[in-house]
Amino acid sequence: MTHLDWHITHAANGYMVHHDGMEDALGGYEHAGIAIFILVLLTLLVVGGPRLRRAAACAGVATGIALLVGQILSRLVDRPRPFITHAHAVTLFSPHVADPGFPSDHATGAFAIAASVVAYDRRWGGVLLVLAAVLSVGRVALGVHYPTDVIAGAALGVSAALLVIHTPLRRHIEAIADRFGDRTAFRLPWA
Repeated sequence: MTHLDWHITHAANGYMVHHDGMEDALGGYEHAGIAIFILVLLTLLVVGGPRLRRAAACAGVATGIALLVGQILSRLVDRPRPFITHAHAVTLFSPHVADPGFPSDHATGAFAIAASVVAYDRRWGGVLLVLAAVLSVGRVALGVHYPTDVIAGAALGVSAALLVIHTPLRRHIEAIADRFGDRTAFRLPWA
């Protein structure tokens, strides 16, 4: 952790301490964030049409790869979270496990999903990228991660998405998604 990493964490967390309404909104989104991303993926998979169904399938695989690599990195780096290292100076807004925080699982998963979807649909992908960024900033502001934790998670998620999208793995995933789609009757009107 660098001095700048701590300075940004401390400033963002301090801002939240003094802006209760903002903390409530961001904390609520932070708690629901992963569920929102999973719900979007399931929606795209079931009713998104062929292109968005393929995006959801690739996003699911990219997320799995990214989170697996993230768990390995987390054990190797074993970096304590800000609320552990700076317990006297960080306000933790909700209970959290004191496991290693590098890289952020939330950022890893959210950016793997968003980057995968961008490859198929810029509109949906752009919305998901914004949501992933807000989720990541929230993790820092709420005292759960340092900025480099979420930056590393974002980089890992995007890298996994690129691996899936730009290798032969994509064709296999798309074929599975197409077979799944042949069994669903729902379609989004814009898909």
